[in-house]
Amino acid sequence: QVQVVESGGGLVQHGGSLTLSCVTSGFTLDDHTIGWFRQAPGKEREGVGCISSSDNRTNYVGSVRGRLTISRDNAKNTLYLQMNSLKPEDTAVYYCAATTVPYLVAVRAAASYGYWGQGTQVTVSS
Repeated sequence: QVQVVESGGGLVQHGGSLTLSCVTSGFTLDDHTIGWFRQAPGKEREGVGCISSSDNRTNYVGSVRGRLTISRDNAKNTLYLQMNSLKPEDTAVYYCAATTVPYLVAVRAAASYGYWGQGTQVTVSS
């Protein structure tokens, strides 16, 4: 049974930091690109970044580049999203998801992701 479980969300002040975790099971993690997405109230879900399946290359969207870092530990079946210099506009539910699409295009290919977590809420106060 496939499971994708995010954790680590919470309330943080503007300019603060937070690290989200994503634990996976039921599929071969190192065969998959992993993406992080977010959805703010009243807005569509958007990709924020992804990490390649085998060599840990990353790709981020412009609005978060330099502030967010994705990493993975395949031995622990765990992914991480480190978020620094958080802004109120980063407030959203954050999701972890898995796809076999290459990382360079995966961040904008949400429909290709077959495995999704339930999300974790991140709230940034002003």
